[in-house]
Amino acid sequence: MKTITWLSPQDAPDRFPPIEQALDEPAGLLAAGGDLSSARLLAAYQRGIFPWYSPGQPVLWWAPDPREVLYPSEFRRSRSLMKSLRNRGFELTVDRDFDAVIRACAAPRPHSIGTWITPEMRAAYLELHRLGYAHSIETWREGRLVGGLYGVRLGGVFFGESMFSRESDASKVALSHLVDLCLELGIAVIDCQLASRHLKSLGSRSIPRSEFQCLLRQHVVLEPLPMAVQAA
Repeated sequence: MKTITWLSPQDAPDRFPPIEQALDEPAGLLAAGGDLSSARLLAAYQRGIFPWYSPGQPVLWWAPDPREVLYPSEFRRSRSLMKSLRNRGFELTVDRDFDAVIRACAAPRPHSIGTWITPEMRAAYLELHRLGYAHSIETWREGRLVGGLYGVRLGGVFFGESMFSRESDASKVALSHLVDLCLELGIAVIDCQLASRHLKSLGSRSIPRSEFQCLLRQHVVLEPLPMAVQAA
């Protein structure tokens, strides 16, 4: 019988059980507890594990099977998105205001109760950003932040965390820019974690967890890398 592993903040950052021990119900739950130190988060990501929990809960660590991914070459730009890219006057930036993006992602949304981006989560990813691992893509219009996303880059994998939109297509425009950057930088895959109709419409697909682990072994690099093309 599978049971989750309980972690202590004093445990070594890489003390995670094999991902095959993740529960079938709730699907993908692997461990609980520990902390959100940068060392533990990086150890988790390189193993295909991510934190996701609600206020009042311990930190919960997940490794779902199947895993939702987006291969940059498979991104679907609809006709309406192409029109927005051409005509809406959006400006796109990278890492200009990571704090504003994560705060916007954590803000209450219609038809949603609360947020999983707790103050502790926000602080943890701000530290990853300071260390050069976490990055944001911002969508601006007329000087106002109207959409964006953030995630963690480890070499050839971008682990997407959350996105937000204050105008139609603003988050899709940010994702489109991320895809372009991935193609330029040689990032092989964008981790989307869990499937949704919205992500499927943009070209994501579900792959077995074992296949995702192979991708990590091939492409993860544990060093901070920019989300910008370096000048020759």
